[in-house]
Amino acid sequence: MNTTRPAVRPVSGTPLTGTFTAPPEAGPDDVTLWWLGQAGFALRHRGGLILIDPYLSDTLAEKYRGKLFPHRRMHPAPVAPEAIRGVDAVLCTHGHTDHMDPGTIRALLPHNDPRFVVPRAERARALERGVPAARLTGTTAGERVELDGGVTVEPVPAAHEHLEQDENGDHRFLGYVLTVGGVRVYHSGDCVPYDGQPERLRTLRADVALLPVNGRDRHRTENGVPGNFTVREAAELCEAAGIPHLLCHHFGLFDFNTVDPEDARDALRRRATPLSWTVPRVGDAYVLTPGGPTAKEDR
Repeated sequence: MNTTRPAVRPVSGTPLTGTFTAPPEAGPDDVTLWWLGQAGFALRHRGGLILIDPYLSDTLAEKYRGKLFPHRRMHPAPVAPEAIRGVDAVLCTHGHTDHMDPGTIRALLPHNDPRFVVPRAERARALERGVPAARLTGTTAGERVELDGGVTVEPVPAAHEHLEQDENGDHRFLGYVLTVGGVRVYHSGDCVPYDGQPERLRTLRADVALLPVNGRDRHRTENGVPGNFTVREAAELCEAAGIPHLLCHHFGLFDFNTVDPEDARDALRRRATPLSWTVPRVGDAYVLTPGGPTAKEDR
């Protein structure tokens, strides 16, 4: 495990607004994180604001109305995308609509001028979804992207449910290791375990892993819904890669593609390991303090 751990502290009672104002409990060096539902997150460090995989519309409900999996929301978006202000960057891990959402992208643009970071293999799709060409940065595993405010993004491969590359060798599914302030945050994108993954991540020394835990099965896969880690697999990856804190996501939005958060908490409580973890609540703030102590579980 890393020799120092960031404290990951839930902060309740702070309303989420489109400005993503850090709570009073956050110090000047802290990073504040909000779970936006599904794989979506907002990260605030000082004056900078980054969104990862924001899905804040009903695009999929409209697309799949009357289908086997209608994609109706189990909870409303925690913030309206048209109300969001001050976004510096939007990171999309891949081209699926709940990660690269045209409804959210187009609602953001009238009041924000963010840089968009997407897999180079999905550049054409990003343009179709409304990303301005002048603000688009394509990337792939092994590269490094520098953002404003000293933020760095290091892309790594993701397997959803397989590693896929285009004709140029660029990965269609990515995860990102972000260095924000003094914290290194790994967002895997949609992903399952693959050979060499723990070893690759160990060299990147992430402090916190944001991992999807809705699992997978033949019924969903055969009907066009590729899967993700189980809770057990997510915990095992953190332990094998030396990542001290797991924050779960990708549950609770669509009834056909979720897990019970209480079951996830129970499974994590039963692990006799030093891993600390969070099963978050949509819209709540979590403060990440570099090098601080943390409890085994943060709920």
